[in-house]
Amino acid sequence: MAVKIRLTRVGRVHAPVYRVVVADSRKKRDGEYIENLGTYNPLTHEFAAFEADKINQWIAKGAIPTDSVVKLMKRYKAA
Repeated sequence: MAVKIRLTRVGRVHAPVYRVVVADSRKKRDGEYIENLGTYNPLTHEFAAFEADKINQWIAKGAIPTDSVVKLMKRYKAA
Protein backbone atom coordinates (compact mmCIF):
# COMPACT_ATOMS: atom_id res chain seq x y z
CA MET A 1 0.00 0.00 0.00
CA ALA A 2 1.40 3.39 -1.03
CA VAL A 3 0.84 5.90 1.76
CA LYS A 4 1.05 9.64 1.14
CA ILE A 5 0.82 12.71 3.31
CA ARG A 6 -1.40 15.09 1.38
CA LEU A 7 -4.03 17.79 1.64
CA THR A 8 -7.77 17.28 1.64
CA ARG A 9 -10.14 20.18 1.19
CA VAL A 10 -12.85 21.10 3.68
CA GLY A 11 -14.72 24.35 4.21
CA ARG A 12 -17.18 26.36 2.18
CA VAL A 13 -17.28 27.61 -1.40
CA HIS A 14 -14.64 30.35 -1.86
CA ALA A 15 -13.41 29.74 1.70
CA PRO A 16 -11.20 26.65 1.60
CA VAL A 17 -9.56 25.04 4.59
CA TYR A 18 -7.17 22.14 4.12
CA ARG A 19 -6.43 19.20 6.37
CA VAL A 20 -3.03 17.53 6.27
CA VAL A 21 -3.83 13.82 6.26
CA VAL A 22 -2.16 10.46 5.82
CA ALA A 23 -4.01 8.49 3.16
CA ASP A 24 -3.66 5.62 0.76
CA SER A 25 -2.67 7.12 -2.59
CA ARG A 26 -5.42 5.16 -4.35
CA LYS A 27 -8.20 6.89 -2.36
CA LYS A 28 -10.02 10.04 -3.49
CA ARG A 29 -8.67 13.46 -2.51
CA ASP A 30 -11.48 14.11 -0.04
CA GLY A 31 -12.13 10.46 0.72
CA GLU A 32 -11.11 8.13 3.49
CA TYR A 33 -7.85 8.81 5.32
CA ILE A 34 -5.78 7.09 8.01
CA GLU A 35 -4.93 10.01 10.30
CA ASN A 36 -5.47 13.77 10.47
CA LEU A 37 -2.18 15.59 11.13
CA GLY A 38 -3.19 19.24 10.98
CA THR A 39 -5.28 22.02 9.51
CA TYR A 40 -4.22 24.96 7.34
CA ASN A 41 -6.21 28.04 6.31
CA PRO A 42 -4.77 29.52 3.07
CA LEU A 43 -6.83 32.73 3.30
CA THR A 44 -5.24 33.81 6.59
CA HIS A 45 -2.02 31.76 6.16
CA GLU A 46 -2.33 30.29 9.63
CA PHE A 47 -2.16 26.79 11.00
CA ALA A 48 -5.12 25.89 13.21
CA ALA A 49 -3.28 22.70 14.13
CA PHE A 50 -0.08 21.16 12.81
CA GLU A 51 1.60 18.09 14.28
CA ALA A 52 5.09 18.21 12.80
CA ASP A 53 6.37 15.41 15.04
CA LYS A 54 3.68 13.00 13.80
CA ILE A 55 4.41 13.99 10.20
CA ASN A 56 8.07 13.14 10.75
CA GLN A 57 7.08 9.79 12.29
CA TRP A 58 4.99 8.93 9.22
CA ILE A 59 7.86 9.95 6.91
CA ALA A 60 10.18 7.65 8.90
CA LYS A 61 7.68 4.82 8.34
CA GLY A 62 7.81 5.40 4.58
CA ALA A 63 4.96 7.83 3.85
CA ILE A 64 5.68 10.21 0.99
CA PRO A 65 4.71 13.88 1.46
CA THR A 66 3.33 15.77 -1.54
CA ASP A 67 5.01 18.96 -2.76
CA SER A 68 2.35 21.15 -1.14
CA VAL A 69 2.85 19.44 2.23
CA VAL A 70 6.62 19.96 2.00
CA LYS A 71 6.00 23.69 1.39
CA LEU A 72 3.66 23.85 4.38
CA MET A 73 6.23 22.10 6.58
CA LYS A 74 8.86 24.70 5.61
CA ARG A 75 6.40 27.55 6.24
CA TYR A 76 5.50 26.08 9.65
CA LYS A 77 9.16 25.77 10.69
CA ALA A 78 9.84 29.39 9.63
CA ALA A 79 6.96 30.71 11.74
